[in-house]
Amino acid sequence: MARKKSAKTESKASAKTTAPEKQEETVSKEEYEKLKAEFDSQKDQFLRMAAEYDNFRKRTEKEKLATFDNAVATTVEAFLPVADNFALALSSETSTGDDFKKGLEMIQKQLENAFKQLNVEEFGERGEEFDPQFHNAISRVADDELEGDHIVSVYQKGYKIGDKIIRHAMVQISEEQ
Repeated sequence: MARKKSAKTESKASAKTTAPEKQEETVSKEEYEKLKAEFDSQKDQFLRMAAEYDNFRKRTEKEKLATFDNAVATTVEAFLPVADNFALALSSETSTGDDFKKGLEMIQKQLENAFKQLNVEEFGERGEEFDPQFHNAISRVADDELEGDHIVSVYQKGYKIGDKIIRHAMVQISEEQ
């Protein structure tokens, strides 16, 4: 019988906790105005913050585009003297073969200086050990002077800035002996 009483007691207790309380709260007009003013203030703060974020996002996008444009301009500026000298070399009608070759060598030197100015390093020389992270091997040949997996000839030099590879060197490597 004690068992039945406890079950009845539990069901009454659970009925009390689950029954919704119906208390009406009355708010005076003064309290309502105070709460409405606080709500309006919070809403205004939220709208201002949303507008500030939108302005920040737009400003950041413009700055990113400006940074890219500045980087391109700096790069082009480094190569303008090279382009000017190519134009001069091609327009010269009185230069001899030796003068033309000397002019091209000077342009090559300017090109190397432009790369140096932009912190671009070249790699891929005969005798270097082959590294697939930097080199793209297009063939293997027998070479008595070099050990296996060393660069025999370079078809295109590789270029990098810091750790970023701009272009892998295209090379021919020696066979294992």
